[in-house]
Amino acid sequence: MERKKTGEMSLDALIFTHTITPRVEYIANFLSGYYKAPFGLTSSAERFKNSETKCKINYSQQKISSDEIWISPHVLLFESSVRQVKIDIFPFHNHVAFFAAGNDYSFDLFAAIFYLVSRYEEYLPYKKDVYGRYAHENSLAFKESFLNVPLINYWLEDFRKILSDRNPVFLKQKQFAFIPTYDIDIAWSFLHKGFLRNSGGMLKDLIKGNWSSINSRIKVLRGKSSDPFDSYQWMFELHDEFQIHPIYFFLVSKEKGKYDKNINVDNVDFNLLIQTISKRYEIGLHPSWISNDRPFLMTKEKERLEKIINKPIDKSRQHFIRFQPQTFKRLIALGIRSDYSMGYGTVNGFRASYADPYYWYYLKSEKETELTIYPFCFMDANAYYEQKMLPNETLQQLQKFYKDIEEVKGTMITIFHNNLLGTDKAFEGWQDMYVEFLRLITNNKKQVNSL
Repeated sequence: MERKKTGEMSLDALIFTHTITPRVEYIANFLSGYYKAPFGLTSSAERFKNSETKCKINYSQQKISSDEIWISPHVLLFESSVRQVKIDIFPFHNHVAFFAAGNDYSFDLFAAIFYLVSRYEEYLPYKKDVYGRYAHENSLAFKESFLNVPLINYWLEDFRKILSDRNPVFLKQKQFAFIPTYDIDIAWSFLHKGFLRNSGGMLKDLIKGNWSSINSRIKVLRGKSSDPFDSYQWMFELHDEFQIHPIYFFLVSKEKGKYDKNINVDNVDFNLLIQTISKRYEIGLHPSWISNDRPFLMTKEKERLEKIINKPIDKSRQHFIRFQPQTFKRLIALGIRSDYSMGYGTVNGFRASYADPYYWYYLKSEKETELTIYPFCFMDANAYYEQKMLPNETLQQLQKFYKDIEEVKGTMITIFHNNLLGTDKAFEGWQDMYVEFLRLITNNKKQVNSL
């Protein structure tokens, strides 16, 4: 994403409002980025009336001219604090909306977008989930049953029709994009874990009477079979076949704990794996669970990963999707420019109700930042561990997400883990499911390109 400075002569749309606040400026930038068309702002009614800009949007309480699009504003974009906001949901063009207003567009589109993408509700007091995170059950999207759709994209595509009636430049739609990503939390199940960790694992299996795991461990350690989490070569071949370009996020914490269990970062084979993948694909940091409690560790982990691959790191995704708004502030200070954490670690769907990258707005400082948020809609661990879904059910969910995102020409981001795509019997059928999903996207892309 790239911001562009524009003068009035190059504006494709002009917004009038009595007061230009940082929140209003953010929404103007947001619209410019989405439509790839510059939106300007003015607080001068005279300039607005006399402007030759084809598309004029009046964001005030009173109509000004006959050729405008009038949106009567909610107070949200003119405030500089966070408070409980009354929200009444109503049906809108096969979906829902809120912040109703008696104007040319039924509701305050700008304030509704801001409320959702800023994650306004996550700055308010809330009940935490079992991992201490913002629980999806708190969200408006979950309570009002629109968590499973990219609602903002639908709104914006609907609004495009109104804009294009005034300026044909808005007829040009975006293109659907697919970004596959992987989290490498535990690189191998048995290999390269050392004597103590393997002995401890063997003892636990003995206590549980898990003889198949014991036999599998022994075979792998003796070189008689491959590690069940080692799906890397299979992934490489898959990427080549379907011509996709994934991003890998590596957990490189030295501190081990209940939720940070990856291979020893000094292990030569682990380092070689990271280096091998970094030569093929983009690499990002997977900040550890503990780094959220001890932020200085995030710096060490980033430096460690950069040293391993001998490249700067500017992408990240939080391990266990554990983050708060201040987490993003720390990432910016570290030099991270793209974060892929926007989603839930409990259920699949659209946490920000949006399926495209966007700049993060930090409500505590009332400022748009340089950090680009890449929202994901699907994580295999949610489907398998949290929602207890079978591979065929998961494929249906992926197909539904794909259909909705492709309809609005959004960006679909998925998360898979090497272990779920491995050969462990517990994850039987997941490889085939993933192949089937990639085939669906690839075939549809070929059909579109041939038109």
